[in-house]
Amino acid sequence: MTSTVFSKDGTTIAYDRRGEGPAMVLVDGALCGRAQGPMPELAEELASHFTVYNYDRRGRGESGDADSYAVDREIEDLAAVIEAAGGSAYVYGSSSGAALALRAAAAGVAIEKLVAFEPPFVVDDSRKPVPATWVEDLESRGPADAVKYFMTKVIGLPGPFVAMLRLMPAWKHLKAMAPTLPYDARVVGANVAGRPLDAAQWAGIESPVLTVYGGKSPAWMKTAVRAVADAVPGAECQEVPGQNHMIKTGAIAPVVTEFLR
Repeated sequence: MTSTVFSKDGTTIAYDRRGEGPAMVLVDGALCGRAQGPMPELAEELASHFTVYNYDRRGRGESGDADSYAVDREIEDLAAVIEAAGGSAYVYGSSSGAALALRAAAAGVAIEKLVAFEPPFVVDDSRKPVPATWVEDLESRGPADAVKYFMTKVIGLPGPFVAMLRLMPAWKHLKAMAPTLPYDARVVGANVAGRPLDAAQWAGIESPVLTVYGGKSPAWMKTAVRAVADAVPGAECQEVPGQNHMIKTGAIAPVVTEFLR
C-alpha cells in the first residue's frame, strides 16, 4: 500500500513499507523507481530482516516535484522518509542513489549505517570522460533524446544497442523517467570529471559506511568505489564476485544484511 510524506519544501514523496525489524530505506539510481528497477525485488528479499521503505525519488512514479531542482531538496526527501520510518534508519543506495545517500550522510541526515553500491564516479582517465556539459545537455533534450544521450555519452552503451532498446516495452518507462536524469547528474556532480575525489565532501560522515562493487564491473568503476571507501572516514569496501552494475538481488542482499545487522 502506498503511503506519503511531505518533504521540507512541501513536495509529496510516495513510499511503501514491508517487513519487520530495524528500519531500512532504499535509494534508487537513474531511470529507476519504486515499481520499476531492482528495488522492488530487493525490498521483498530484505523484508525478512528489516522494515523496508522503498520510495519514489522526486519527479518519479507517484512522488511529486517542484518547479526548480536542487540536490538539497532530494536530501530533504530522504530525510523525510527516514523521519517517517521512525527518525533514523539504515540506508542502501545504488548507483546515483548511492551518491545521494553519501551526500545525505555528509549533511547529517540520521543514517545509522549506509551501504553504497557502485556510486558512478570517474576518478581517473581509464574510461572516456563524461562530457563536462552533461547536465545542460540532458536538460536541453526531449525525453527520448535524453535517454539516448545518457546511455551512450554517460554510460557508454553502443548506439545500436540503444536503438534496439527503443523497440522494447521498457522504453516507455525510460522516457517517463527522463526528466529526472539531470537530477542524477547534479547529485553525482563533479565526481565524474576524471580527477581524484575531493575527500572534504564526505568529511562529515559519522555513520559506518560500506562501499560495494561487482567483480565483473569495469576497472574504472572498481577504482572509483575503492576511492570512495578511502575518502569516507572509516569506510569499508567489498567486492561481490561475478556481478556487475546490474547486480542480482541474491548477490547483494546477503552483503547488505551482514553489514547492517
